[in-house]
Amino acid sequence: MKLNELKPAFGSRSNRTRKGRGRSSKGKTAGRGQKGQGARSKTRVGFEGGQMPLYRRMPKRGFSNVNRKEYAIVNLTTLNRFKDGTEVTPALLKKDGVVKNLKNGLKVLGKGKLSKKLTVKANKFSKSAKSAIENAGGKTEVI
Repeated sequence: MKLNELKPAFGSRSNRTRKGRGRSSKGKTAGRGQKGQGARSKTRVGFEGGQMPLYRRMPKRGFSNVNRKEYAIVNLTTLNRFKDGTEVTPALLKKDGVVKNLKNGLKVLGKGKLSKKLTVKANKFSKSAKSAIENAGGKTEVI
C-alpha cells in the first residue's frame, strides 16, 4: 500500500449538502422553510428575538482605560543569570528569550534576591527592585 492509495473508511465521509441549488437538492428555500425570521439572511450577533439581550441585562462594573500601558515584567531572580558587570537592556532580555513580548516597555519587580552587580536599563522599576539592585552594587537607568 502506498500513500496515494489511501482512502477513508466506508461511511466515514459524506457529500456536503448543496443548499439552494434546485428542487432535487435542498433547493428553493434551502431547508429554511417559507417566510419568517429564520428564512432571512441576517440577524445581529447576540440577538434574542427582541428580548433584552444578555449583554444588556448584566450589570456593568468599572471601566477599561483605553490608554492603559502594559509592561513586560522581569523579577530580580531572573536577572541572576547574567554575569557581573553586564548591562541588562530590554533588547538583551528579548534576545535571550527571558521576555517574549516587550509590550509598552519593561518593568523590573523586586521578587527574589539579586547577587550580581548589574547595570539595568528599563522603563520602570519598583522601589524594592531599585533598592535591591543598588544594594548589590549595580545601577538603575530609566529609559
